Amino acid sequence: MSDPAGYGNLIVYSDGAYRRYDDARVGLLTHGLQYGTGCFEGIRGYWNEDEKDVLLFRLHEHYERLTNSARMMLMDIGHSVDELVEISAELCARNEFRGDTYLRAIVFKNLETIGVKLRGIPDTTAIIAVPHKKYYEAGNGLRVGVSSWRRVDDTAAPLRAKVTGLYANAALAKSEAEMNGYDEAIMLSHDGHISECSANNLFLVRNGVIYTPDPSQNILEGITRRTVMDLARQELGLTIIERSLDRSEAYTADELFFTGTAVGVDFANSVDGRPIGDGTMGPITRKLMALYDDVVHGRLPQYRSWVTPTYARPSRLAATAAR
Repeated sequence: MSDPAGYGNLIVYSDGAYRRYDDARVGLLTHGLQYGTGCFEGIRGYWNEDEKDVLLFRLHEHYERLTNSARMMLMDIGHSVDELVEISAELCARNEFRGDTYLRAIVFKNLETIGVKLRGIPDTTAIIAVPHKKYYEAGNGLRVGVSSWRRVDDTAAPLRAKVTGLYANAALAKSEAEMNGYDEAIMLSHDGHISECSANNLFLVRNGVIYTPDPSQNILEGITRRTVMDLARQELGLTIIERSLDRSEAYTADELFFTGTAVGVDFANSVDGRPIGDGTMGPITRKLMALYDDVVHGRLPQYRSWVTPTYARPSRLAATAAR
C-alpha cells in the first residue's frame, strides 16, 4: 500500500489501543465518512529545546470542548478528560517526537451502514499525532478576500461543536479564496456581519482597541482566541470589544490578525485588495505573537499550567520503560 504522507509507521490511538497508523483503517461505508458524523479537536505540541520536551498546549480545554461536541452529536468518547490528556502525552512519547507536533483527536460514528441518524450507532475515538507543518506559507502577511459563501448558522448545526461535516463550508470558502488569488477567506454570518475565516478566528485593531466578532456571529469560540484575548488584557492592558463587525470595518482597520490552533497568530496585509495599515505586521499583532510564542513554549511561569509535558511525566515514563 502506498504511503505518500509517510504516516504508515506512526503510532496512533484507536478503539482503546495503540497501533500502527496502517492498522487503524475504516471502511468505505463508515457512517462518519459518508455523512460527516464526527467531531474533532486540533491540538498543538511545541518543542522546548532547553527542556528537550514536547509541550502540549491547553490539552484540558481542548478535551473539554471535544466532550461537549460529542454530547451535542449524541456520541460517547469513552474516556474522561484526564484520560485523554494522558493518552495524548503517551502517544507523543511513543512516536519519539523531537519537534513541533500536531494532534488530531476525533470521535466518529463507526458503523458501516446506509442511513442518516445519530442514535443507536456506535462510536470510535482516535488520536493521531504528526510532525507539525506550517499552516500558511505567506511570511509577509496574508491576502484575504471576503467569501461569497456564508458561515453556516447555528440554527442549522451546532457551531460550538467542531463537527467534521461542517468543514465542507470552510473548504468551499477557502478554495474560492485561493481560486481568486487570495490566501484566506473571511466568511460573513447570515446577516452579513464578519464571522470568521475558514478555520481561524479574526481580530481587527482600530485606534489601539481590539475588536472581534461576538459568539452570536456563528463563530467557533476558539481556544487560541480565548488565549490571545487573555494575554491582550492581562499582559498588554488592552481593551477588547466583542460585537458584530461590518465588512467595511475590516477595510479601515489599522491591523487585522487571526488566531487558531494550527496557525497560532498571523496577520493579514490586505482585504479584498485593500491594504491593512501599511501592509506590514502591526505593533499589537507583533506583541501578541511574541507573547503567544513564549506561552506555548513554556517560557512564562505564570502560564505554565497551560502546557502539558510529554517526556517529563515520571509515572508514565516508568510504565513505558517496563514494557
